[in-house]
Amino acid sequence: MTYSDLLQLEKNEDGVALLTLNRVEHRNALSIAVRTDIINCLGGLAQDTSIGAVVLTGAGDVFCAGFDLKELSEGDAGEIFSAARRYHKAVHTFAKPIIAAVNGPAMAGGMDLAFMCDIRLGCQHSRFGQPQVRMGIPAAYDLLRSVTDEGTARHLCLTGNTLNASEALARGIISAQYTDAEELLREALACASSIAKSKSGAAMKKRFLAEQPGLYDSE
Repeated sequence: MTYSDLLQLEKNEDGVALLTLNRVEHRNALSIAVRTDIINCLGGLAQDTSIGAVVLTGAGDVFCAGFDLKELSEGDAGEIFSAARRYHKAVHTFAKPIIAAVNGPAMAGGMDLAFMCDIRLGCQHSRFGQPQVRMGIPAAYDLLRSVTDEGTARHLCLTGNTLNASEALARGIISAQYTDAEELLREALACASSIAKSKSGAAMKKRFLAEQPGLYDSE
């Protein structure tokens, strides 16, 4: 099943939806159109009683390079980031568990996207960083701090440096590291299937959101 040219959607019999960012030639950058597709697709999946968990990954060898820099340079960056809060809230407060299968670099907004998911799994090609800070674009410190320790969050937000998969695993950013993207996706789908079969995923997600209010609840 294809949700759109930019966002692939597959549903399996185990109650799992696989979402794949599909802008390979642009390193799966989050254009306005991609973010809109994510909002609308998650809205539909939230109402789909056959789906108990979601796996999110990127096509090709990159998870997500962040926001579309061409759009930012040609438009009003302030307005674009302001409008993006609806997308952030849609992901961060999605009613069912989301597993990020980080198959390659997750940079800037791509790292944010992974951090808004409930579980992050990686492989030897996974990378995490906030390189946009070197261009004067602030990092989402509160979001990073909700996942990793204060020292790591500050280091990434101030330097724009990158963590490899082993470093991300040591800091609890990913829960497991697999050999390659194929094994990663297989294990992510198995994890999501286990969650969906437990029938408690949505209830647990509701509890997570209640005990640790989302960063975008004011929207």
